[in-house]
Amino acid sequence: MDLDRRIDTARPYVLSLYRIVVGLLFACHGASTVLGMFGGPDGGRPQAGAWPSWWAGLIQLVCGVLVCAGSGDRTTRVAAVLGSGAMAYAYFTVHQKRALWPIENGGEAAAMFCWSLLLIAVTGPGAWQLARARLPRRSPTPTPDPEAA
Repeated sequence: MDLDRRIDTARPYVLSLYRIVVGLLFACHGASTVLGMFGGPDGGRPQAGAWPSWWAGLIQLVCGVLVCAGSGDRTTRVAAVLGSGAMAYAYFTVHQKRALWPIENGGEAAAMFCWSLLLIAVTGPGAWQLARARLPRRSPTPTPDPEAA
């Protein structure tokens, strides 16, 4: 088998791993903001409902969990688009005011999450998804036969 075919065979699995890592990191970013986990955000945790920081953190947390889990093709894509849009909004309203380039304005994470989530929205969740997980089926409980008694 040639290298191109091997790579093509691995693509859906590598895409799933990529989605899981990006989703997990995005969820952790949101958990830091909303729940104060992992040391919390710089400047302290925002008040619940505070615009835009608390809502951005909530979007990051929820969309990150949905993307990480691969919660179905459509749900994963919608969560990825919403997360990508939230990061684009954050970049242009918060970071770009400071300077043009992400390395200068502290917007590297926003830019990377924006483009990474957009890639997931376009390519889909990959092979491994929570929505495709098969739970073991239990055999039906036999009902007692009244005539046998």
